[in-house]
Amino acid sequence: MNLIADALAWLFSPDRLQGGNPIPLRFGEHLFYTFLSVIIAAAIAVPLGYVIGHTGRGRNIAVALSGAARALPSFGLILLLVLLIGTTRAPLAAVIAFVLLAIPSILAGAYAGVEAVDRRTIDAARAMGMTEWQILRKVEIPLGLPLLIGGLRSAALQVVATATLAAYVGLGGLGIYLFRGISLRTYDEMLGSALLIATLALALDTVFALTQHLVVPRGVTAGRVKDDRSTSSRRRAGAGTPAVTGKG
Repeated sequence: MNLIADALAWLFSPDRLQGGNPIPLRFGEHLFYTFLSVIIAAAIAVPLGYVIGHTGRGRNIAVALSGAARALPSFGLILLLVLLIGTTRAPLAAVIAFVLLAIPSILAGAYAGVEAVDRRTIDAARAMGMTEWQILRKVEIPLGLPLLIGGLRSAALQVVATATLAAYVGLGGLGIYLFRGISLRTYDEMLGSALLIATLALALDTVFALTQHLVVPRGVTAGRVKDDRSTSSRRRAGAGTPAVTGKG
């Protein structure tokens, strides 16, 4: 309990707003690397995922590559890229590692969102004379958007967690307090850093969850409500129907 109180005292100390490692600066660095990496990964993975989802070609390769990329050890990948690119370019190496780690989730969200669209809806769009591009743009992308946002949500959380480790190679961010606390054995600083990172992750998760809820097309939401009401009506009707007794 005293450790938590010490961590909160460390967090809200005026010293955290000045000096060489102010929290706002490190917080901004953490967010900057997170959003930069997710945007770059989305620019690569979203078009590729839409092509795979619409055409159905290359799905097995994408699934295999996504599974392999998810198995990569985050810290080991960062260290490997820093050694290959050079310690003077550690931020570049870290961003490349973040992008590689974020791509699988976004790619999976993109092609799964397109694949999840009911084939009868696509057939109806073709019957109305829509081109393949129009089907993708007006039917598959809007209906698959919630799953894509889910992929972005997973990717952002992955990068937020990994950016903490990247402080070890001089990237900055909120992880710098964690590694400094380990070396100096200042447990209040370590716990305070962990609380900051957890708060940032929860805040991002909440924003993406709300966005995922808001991007559901109104027609889909209305259809779900209608289905629920129909199901409830059938259940009530079934419950009110007297049991049929056998004759004789």
